[in-house]
Amino acid sequence: MDPRIVEHARIIVDHSIAVKPGDEVLITAPSEAEDLAVALNELLGDRGARPIYIGPSSRAQRAFMRAMDPDDYDGPPATYMALAENVDASIAIRAASNTNETSDIPPEKTTAYSALMKPFQEKMADKRWVATQHPAPGNAQDAEMSTAAYADFVYDAVNKDWEVQREFQEKLVALFEEGHEVRIRSGDTTDITMSIDGMVPINDFGEKNLPGGEVFTAPNPDSVEGEVLFDKPLMAYGREVTGVQLIFSKGEVVDYSAGKNQDLLEAVLETDDGARRLGELGFGMNRDIDQFTHNMLFDEKMGDTVHMALGHAIDESIGLDRTGNESAIHMDMIVDMSEDSVIEIDGERIQRNGTFVFEDGF
Repeated sequence: MDPRIVEHARIIVDHSIAVKPGDEVLITAPSEAEDLAVALNELLGDRGARPIYIGPSSRAQRAFMRAMDPDDYDGPPATYMALAENVDASIAIRAASNTNETSDIPPEKTTAYSALMKPFQEKMADKRWVATQHPAPGNAQDAEMSTAAYADFVYDAVNKDWEVQREFQEKLVALFEEGHEVRIRSGDTTDITMSIDGMVPINDFGEKNLPGGEVFTAPNPDSVEGEVLFDKPLMAYGREVTGVQLIFSKGEVVDYSAGKNQDLLEAVLETDDGARRLGELGFGMNRDIDQFTHNMLFDEKMGDTVHMALGHAIDESIGLDRTGNESAIHMDMIVDMSEDSVIEIDGERIQRNGTFVFEDGF
């Protein structure tokens, strides 16, 4: 087996979820990620943990979601909820032979399904968990790379010294801990402000997301004002959405457009009341992710970028006596900050053209 797969598994087990003897660990991994699942099962056995292995199929998921009537269901399957109640940790592995397998599911069904599964996702979020990527041909194709080159890209981003990365990102955390208002400007298309007063900046260094490589927080939901052009595409429910432009007033999206698949954006915004507000503001800081790959697990961590998520706010980023946004969805979107861009906290410039104040070249 490729030793990089073994190292990937070791980081997951020992760093990301810190497995202990006796832990029951749910592994969800499609067939394309079987090598990583094998390496994980071997390590979990060595650590005295108990793996529960599920091999999901995007084709089977598509068949169910196209056939289902959301009105026939009132929540997740009871078996899922029992799993969420009893497992100690979970490992979700992404890998695809066709990343567009679910692209022909009607948008209203995908958003309804997300709402149905929300109780399960919330229960699992209380556990130790990690989501990661195994290099697979479908993902390599999205990234416009050969399978071998994509594997190199994935392992460069994943198999690294996460303590060193934590220390680098802590410099940005320190700036945010004392901040009250953030302003982000990029060219003539983005000028947006939001309050982060009382919210908690989170240093993501490969624990719940692998790769890690971002600092994020939750804005105060009613504080977002201005407009933003997300100039990087995103893949949502198996479809590419491009050129998303949002205008906010008093925290809410009051106008929007997209260059491609605007109907999907509309369906997302109509999911629930919280879908029109921001739940996350994040800053990419993993310099080993140096190109866009149509995979948000990597793209949102890319240096020289900012991302914002419509929908649900991560609980740990919500401060005491503060209210975070609630929604069944969480959709990240990216702004390229590498040129003609600036980020300010309380009027003080902390980033210029993608370079932070504590980096060479600022």
